Amino acid sequence: MRLVTLDDFRDTFFKGKQRGWDFILSKFNLRNSERTKSAFNSSASISANWWEIPYVKKRWNKLMTNDEHQNYKQYLVAEALKDASNLKLLSLGSGTCSHEIELAQYNNFEKITCLDLSEYRISEAKKTAEQKQLNNIEFICSNIDDFNFKDDHYDIVLFNASLHHFKNVDALLSKKIKPCLNTSGLLVINEYVGPNRLQFSRLQIQKINEGLRLIPKTFRKRYKSSSHKNSFSGSGLLRMVIADPSECVDSESIIPSIHKHFDRVVEKSYGGNILMNVLKDISHHFIDLNDEKKKALDALFEFEDDYLKNNPSDFIFGIYKKPNH
Repeated sequence: MRLVTLDDFRDTFFKGKQRGWDFILSKFNLRNSERTKSAFNSSASISANWWEIPYVKKRWNKLMTNDEHQNYKQYLVAEALKDASNLKLLSLGSGTCSHEIELAQYNNFEKITCLDLSEYRISEAKKTAEQKQLNNIEFICSNIDDFNFKDDHYDIVLFNASLHHFKNVDALLSKKIKPCLNTSGLLVINEYVGPNRLQFSRLQIQKINEGLRLIPKTFRKRYKSSSHKNSFSGSGLLRMVIADPSECVDSESIIPSIHKHFDRVVEKSYGGNILMNVLKDISHHFIDLNDEKKKALDALFEFEDDYLKNNPSDFIFGIYKKPNH
C-alpha cells in the first residue's frame, strides 16, 4: 500500500490541464458522494484513455468473443439470449448508458432500466434515447441504497465498469442482485477486478514501466501538454480516496464473490494490467494508426500477453447464472 506517489502530483497537474482546475477544486468537497459524482461530470469525456483506441477495442473483442468485429453485447444477444424475448434488464452505475442504449435496439428487451448517481450522465442518456426513438429504456438518477429491488423480477443485471465502484461487493451480490433475478436470470459483468484502490504490486509497476518504454517517445507526449510520459509509479491511497471514494473500493472481491453466489456460463479475461496504465494520457496518439503506431501497439499487446501467462487479468467479461439449488 502506498499513501502518496510521484504520480499523484503529476496526474493532479495534468488532470487540471485536461479537465479544468474547477474539477480539481471539486475534490475538496467533504461529502464522499459529491466527490464521486464530480468524477463523472461533463469534463469526464475530456481525456486520453485506453478505451478510446479502436485497435484496443478490437483486441478486447477478440479476447471476449473470439471475433474482433463482435463486441460483448452483440455476443450476449447472439449467444446467451438467442431467441429470448420480453426480457427485463437492470443496469447499475450505467453512466451515459451507451451500452444499454445499444442493447435497447434489439427486440429481445421489453424494458431496460438504467440507474446512475450522475444527473449529467442520466440527462445525456435520455437525450440519446429520445434521438433514437427508443421506448423500451428508462433512466433513474438515484443512489443504489434508495432503489427498490423487486424480488424475482429481472432477467439480467448488468455491471459495465461499475461494480468496482460498490463497497461490500459480496453483500450487494447476495442480498440485492441474486434475489432480484428470476430463476433463469443472468448476471453480466464487464469489469475491472484487479487490486483495490489500484494498489498494484511492485512487479506489475515494474512491467508497466517496461511496457511504457516500448512506446516511441514521439507518442508519449501527454494529452494537452508538451510533457512526455517517461515513467509510472501508480496511485497513492490518499489521492484515490480524495479523487473518488468509490474507485476500486472492493474490486478484488468481485470474482471470488461472484463465484461464491453464481455459476459460471462464460468468463473471459482481456488483460488491461499493462495497457491501461501505459496508455493513460497518451492514447490520443493511437486513435488513428499508421504502421509505426500499429507496430508499437502490437509490441505492447504481446508484452501484456506474456505478463498474463503468470498473472491474473485485471479485466473480466463474464456471464453467470443463479445456481439451481
